[in-house]
Amino acid sequence: MKGFVIVAPLALVLSAAPVFGQAAQQPPAQPKPAQPATQPPPAQTAPAQPPAPFPAGAKTAFINPQRIFQESTEGKAALARINTLVQQKQKEGQDKQKALEANQQKLQNSSGVMNEQARSQLEKEIERQQREGQRFQQDAQNEIQELQNEVQQEFIKKVSPLIEAVAKEKGLQMVFDLSNAGLAWWDPGLDLTSDVIKKLDGSKPAAAPPK
Repeated sequence: MKGFVIVAPLALVLSAAPVFGQAAQQPPAQPKPAQPATQPPPAQTAPAQPPAPFPAGAKTAFINPQRIFQESTEGKAALARINTLVQQKQKEGQDKQKALEANQQKLQNSSGVMNEQARSQLEKEIERQQREGQRFQQDAQNEIQELQNEVQQEFIKKVSPLIEAVAKEKGLQMVFDLSNAGLAWWDPGLDLTSDVIKKLDGSKPAAAPPK
């Protein structure tokens, strides 16, 4: 197996990309009338199911790349990198938006007492802020996309040899990518995702003991 595409978890991150625009003002929520306290019934905890055994003599299996990304230590760290950048760009975009709104409010409230030169300068500044905001949004989206691509390629480079190692250990001839294979039914024992996650997490160097 030469590689696979990890799309779903990254797409969730990108859906939170910063938007440079005025947020809609939500009306304050009305307090609900107090309800008499009731004791909820105790939650029923389903017993953990043991993993299905790998079918003897099987020559094909599959992996779920989304699970590998979301559940492995490496994947969580990569996701944190993207989230950090998204939050940074959101904060920058919000600061720019506040500055723009402040000038728009100033123009609206003070245009009657401003002289022509001051009003013209403020209008030009608002136009500049609007153009800068549009450029910022596009640049932020591009930067997040570049990081996504970088993270994806790094992750594939780390995971692909581990999938190959697990496949060889089990004597397999083929490993499918569940997100692209279009499988309608499979034996749960053919899922090698947990094996790959264990290998990926186990391949990280152990932390040095404190001195």
